[in-house]
Amino acid sequence: MTIDLKTIKHIAKLSRISVDDEKAKKLAGDLNSIFDFIEKLNELKTDQIKPLTSIAETSLKLRNDEIKSQNMREEIIKNSPEKNEDYFVVPKVIE
Repeated sequence: MTIDLKTIKHIAKLSRISVDDEKAKKLAGDLNSIFDFIEKLNELKTDQIKPLTSIAETSLKLRNDEIKSQNMREEIIKNSPEKNEDYFVVPKVIE
């Protein structure tokens, strides 16, 4: 399916919007590229694919709440540029 300038002008008239010739040519090109893409999508074989209506229909897999690592305080504090016992030292924000 191709859209020509006559069709663009007709649609513009029905929509009661003004479209000059330059903009009509651009619209025709844009619409033709959209219709080309739709034709490519129509070529796909989707017979065996179940339609997806919503991703909210899926349920999350539950897992046990387990502690996997313990006593990592030393490793975490080691990442701090400046430390004070077991805490990070950060610059003062409010004066």
